[in-house]
Amino acid sequence: MTQYVIIGDGISGSSAAETLREEDPESEITVITDEGEALYNRILIKEHAKGKLPEAPISIHDEEWYEDRDIELSLNTHVTSVDTDSKIVHTHEGDDLSYDKLLIATGGTPTQLPVENSDADGIHHFWTFQDARKIRESAEAADDAVIVGAGLLGIDFAAVCGSQGVEGKYLMRGDRWWRYALSGDGAEIMHDGMREKGVEPVFDSGVDRFEVDDDGHVVAAVDPNGERYACDFAGVAIGLSFNTEYLRGAGIEHDNGILVDQYMQTNVEDVYAAGDITRFYDVLLGEQAQNGSWGSAKEQGRVAAVNMAADDEAEEFQWVSSYSITHFDFPFLSFGHPTLGDDHAERRYSDTEWRRLAFKDGKIVGGVLIGDLAPQSKFKRLMREQRVVADQKDVLLAETVDLDELAAPQEP
Repeated sequence: MTQYVIIGDGISGSSAAETLREEDPESEITVITDEGEALYNRILIKEHAKGKLPEAPISIHDEEWYEDRDIELSLNTHVTSVDTDSKIVHTHEGDDLSYDKLLIATGGTPTQLPVENSDADGIHHFWTFQDARKIRESAEAADDAVIVGAGLLGIDFAAVCGSQGVEGKYLMRGDRWWRYALSGDGAEIMHDGMREKGVEPVFDSGVDRFEVDDDGHVVAAVDPNGERYACDFAGVAIGLSFNTEYLRGAGIEHDNGILVDQYMQTNVEDVYAAGDITRFYDVLLGEQAQNGSWGSAKEQGRVAAVNMAADDEAEEFQWVSSYSITHFDFPFLSFGHPTLGDDHAERRYSDTEWRRLAFKDGKIVGGVLIGDLAPQSKFKRLMREQRVVADQKDVLLAETVDLDELAAPQEP
């Protein structure tokens, strides 16, 4: 009987557990998580923090779900080390769990700003359900906020401020939001959306230090230019630090994430990884990549489990991810790897509609759509087909995209 151990009960770990039970009905499956509750929807916790959604719809699995599938779930359990020679996982309670196949799906934790008073009361990071509860409570009592982190997670704090009636200053290091994926035209649509929510973007800024009162609660942020922004609430989203400390000495290669191939295999035999923590080989991109989307993590967990159960390279991970934002009157969606590429094409269609595509070697590798998301399925299809289309940007940027107008692909 094969023994599977999964470290992490996010969507990738849970997806793997479910798939393993289907693929290997007689196996023993143990899921270990340091959180105190079973799988919940990380996408919806932002709606809870905004005050728009109660707790109940956010939970995905209860403990009974695991029992029904004969999966052992260990909550509030911290892994202290992994012995890949003896195939044993050690926990903080002194338990030793043997495995035949191991999946690492521990994700990351939000990176803390390396500045004075960054751990003060009233300064929040957005990752777990417990974070969302604290953010909601703190924002409801706040008047002024500061937001740091000009990316896809930081903008969730802007939405929380808007929903909770908190006046916010969004301090950005560059000259626009998500400057690696958006040009000025696209970013300005997002800036206007923030302003309508009562959040003002502040460019070429950031945080040099936080000021606190006698009780240790944040009262202001001071940027590198010496500007002071009063606040009783601060949201920080500057990226993730990956949970790999317990893997020291395990011989598992990592470089800002655990390195895996297209089968979710690490360099160590019988050890796999999935989800945010991975730097995986992207067969569409032709290089190592990272992706933190929910759909990507779920599919990685499934593919890892298929290969673990088969004890073979049975299925490649091939996925075109997407990430959407619904905080504003207009929709926003990014797909693939919009920050990469050697060529780009973009067009602005109106005050709330814009499109940008990223190409590598003539093929679409990612993009951003604002306002009209209808073309996404066509662009994703072209990505999966790895069609060379960069020489036909006029067709791709037409308001209505008609793939029949594209020239037929050249025969190799």
